[in-house]
Amino acid sequence: MQGVGAAWLMVSFGAGPMYVALTQTASAFVHVMRHYEHVRRRDGASRWGLYRDTEVARRYLETFVVGSWAEHLRQHERLTQSDRKLEDHCRTLVRGEPKAQHFIDARL
Repeated sequence: MQGVGAAWLMVSFGAGPMYVALTQTASAFVHVMRHYEHVRRRDGASRWGLYRDTEVARRYLETFVVGSWAEHLRQHERLTQSDRKLEDHCRTLVRGEPKAQHFIDARL
């Protein structure tokens, strides 16, 4: 398999850069997420940000950019036990499951 994607767009594993956005609802997790930034950057994120929604007070958006779709898929495999503990702690501070969205560079 050369790539993945929706019916209207095939994405090759080498395509990039990738922009990943995760929407979370919580407030206490902001401090913990600042620690998680180091995990994202260590695993290849060239940019990372955490934004607060101006319309929904307790909703935040985490964003990060990685070099390719394949690089993003590898991030899922790289988590250490310490990373998983931090991720699990983050999840205890949010309601529901985070909504992940993936965006590919439009110049492709």
